[in-house]
Amino acid sequence: MARDYYATLGVDQKATDQELKRAYRKLARELHPDVNPDEAAQARFRDISTAYEVLSDPEKRRIVDLGGDPLSSGGGGGAGFGGGFGGGLGDVFEAFFGGGGGAGRGPRGRVQPGADSLLRTKLTLAECATGVSKHVTVETAILCDSCTGSGTNGDSTPVRCETCGGAGEVQSVQRSFLGQVMTSRPCPTCRGAGETIPDPCHKCGGDGRVRARRDITVKVPAGVAGGMRIRLAAQGEVGPGGGPAGDLYVEVVEQAHEVFVRDGEDLHCTIRVPMIDAALGTTVTIDTIIDGPKEITIEPGTQPGSVTVLRGHGMPKLRSGIRGDVHAHLEVVVPSRLDHKETKILRELKDLRDRDVAEVVSTQSQHSGGLFSRLREAFSGR
Repeated sequence: MARDYYATLGVDQKATDQELKRAYRKLARELHPDVNPDEAAQARFRDISTAYEVLSDPEKRRIVDLGGDPLSSGGGGGAGFGGGFGGGLGDVFEAFFGGGGGAGRGPRGRVQPGADSLLRTKLTLAECATGVSKHVTVETAILCDSCTGSGTNGDSTPVRCETCGGAGEVQSVQRSFLGQVMTSRPCPTCRGAGETIPDPCHKCGGDGRVRARRDITVKVPAGVAGGMRIRLAAQGEVGPGGGPAGDLYVEVVEQAHEVFVRDGEDLHCTIRVPMIDAALGTTVTIDTIIDGPKEITIEPGTQPGSVTVLRGHGMPKLRSGIRGDVHAHLEVVVPSRLDHKETKILRELKDLRDRDVAEVVSTQSQHSGGLFSRLREAFSGR
């Protein structure tokens, strides 16, 4: 069965070239891997790209309209070799090899769109939290200021390529088990442009662009995280022949913080609490990233591994007023060395709390969070 390329792009069979282009661009903006990293979206993006490639080619589109599939192994899909194509077997080779009795694709022109560029910039956790205007240096192709993109020197102009006669492609005949097959390929002299520059610009060599370094200010919004990319439209590579520039993507590299570990919008830190303070209770001041110093209350009788949460003092959610939390993980520190006086006091405390004795905890105990509790749950499949 031939694939329904029209349905893939969401257009009908009578769609014009402009309608095809608009439909493809609309879907590409939603499904491009730089915008939507989902695997299903990437597969869909490949499908719409294939559909647009087929339908934007007049010969391939003609095969589709006749009920065939120009990308299938059989070439003609349901139409077959005999009567599905108006010119018979020759049309099949023309669709696949770009030659045959019909016209080729023609010259692609010297002016081409530029490629996208990517650079990385390091940001501290504070810069990610509050947002920042970052000055970066990027090296890309820019418009040649000597020829303003024309690629020619002075008043000279491009001329038609003598090798391909301006067609942008050359044809050759190859022998196969089916006979002679005519194939087309881009002209090696003009590289498919259909024209050459006899007197090229001395600065860019006829390319219409030169490489240069330039400084750009990137506005980083609050809440960005490592791996995110900021798109700067038309700040990428200028295309050959002075074509429109591509986009520049600035990828965020988030540096590690000395206190906090980030998990989405939440921040995690560890507070070491002396055994006495854990038993009696105390307060600890931590310097939050955005809101400055904040006090955390350690309740009397705090146990090792306890977590105290400061609501709404974490990282901001990108393009939202929502804030994450700060999670303080409490680590109770038991002294390893005691002097005579400290030992005496603790022994007196032990005598007062003679009900506190060391014991082996049963595996059926309902105390949660212990090592054996976690192991039991893992092996029992809970």
